[in-house]
Amino acid sequence: MPRLWRSMLQRTETEMSDVPFAVTTPIRVAKVGLKAKDAESLAAYYQDIVGLREMARRGSIIVLGAGDRELLEIEQFSAARPDDPRSAGLYHTAFLLPSRGDLARWSRQAIDRHLPISGASDHLVSEAIYLTDPEGNGIEIYADRPQDAWQWNGSEITMSTRQLNVPDLLGELERDTRAWGGAPANTVIGHVHLRVGNAAEAESWWHRELGLDTVHTYGDKAVFLSTGGYHHHIGANSWQSPRAGKRDRDRTGLAWIELEDTRGGTSKSFEDPWGTAIRTVAA
Repeated sequence: MPRLWRSMLQRTETEMSDVPFAVTTPIRVAKVGLKAKDAESLAAYYQDIVGLREMARRGSIIVLGAGDRELLEIEQFSAARPDDPRSAGLYHTAFLLPSRGDLARWSRQAIDRHLPISGASDHLVSEAIYLTDPEGNGIEIYADRPQDAWQWNGSEITMSTRQLNVPDLLGELERDTRAWGGAPANTVIGHVHLRVGNAAEAESWWHRELGLDTVHTYGDKAVFLSTGGYHHHIGANSWQSPRAGKRDRDRTGLAWIELEDTRGGTSKSFEDPWGTAIRTVAA
C-alpha cells in the first residue's frame, strides 16, 4: 500500500476504530436508491433478510438503514417493467458489516432459516455472501479482513474469488455467542458494483469525473476503483452486459448512487455513459 494511505489508515483506525475503513476515505458510498414494483414487499425483504430497519417514509419512498445511518431508499414505481440483467444497471449493493463476528452471526441464522443464497466467496480482502432480492437486485453481505492483511503490489491490491470457508467463519461464534439481532450500528454500504457496457470506458469515466483510483482489474471485463486506499468503493463489469447501451428508465432496479465527498465543494449530479445517476454530497 502507498505510504501516504498507510499513514492515513493508521490514524483513522486510532481515531475511528468503530467505523469501517470504507467510509473514512475522501469519497465513500453513502446511500443507494432502488425503484421497485412493490416497495412494501421489497422493504420487508431488506428488513427481514439483510436486517435493516425502517427509518422514514417520504411520499412513495421507504427509507431503510442501520443505527442512525440511512442506507437504502426504495421508491414505488408501479408501472415499471422488470430489470433486464443483460442491460447496464446494478450488479449488487454491498452491505459491509462492522466485524467478522457480525458476518458469522448473519450466516448462522441464514443457515438455520435455509435462506437461499447465490454465492459465498473469500476475496482475500473480505469474506462475502451473495443474495438476489425478489425484484432481481443483487446483494452482497460482507466483512472486511484487517487492512494490514491486504496485499498491495504498488497501487494494485490483490483480490481473488475463492470458496468461502464457512466452518472457519462460524468458528467466530465460539468466542462470541451472541445471536443475530439485525444489522448492527456502523453497518454501511461498503461498495456498489455496476453492470456496464464496457469496463475500460467506465474506468475512464470514474477517473475523469470523480477522481477515483483503479485498484484492481479482471482482464478487460471488470474494474475496481476507490479512494483512500480502500479495496473498492465502485466495481464495474460487463460480464452480463457487453456493449450495453443507455439504461431504460422504465425498469425496476437502480435509481441512483449517493457518494459522500470530503474534498470540499458543493453537491453535484453526474450521469455515467449508461445513464446511471450518481450524486455527491458534502460529508
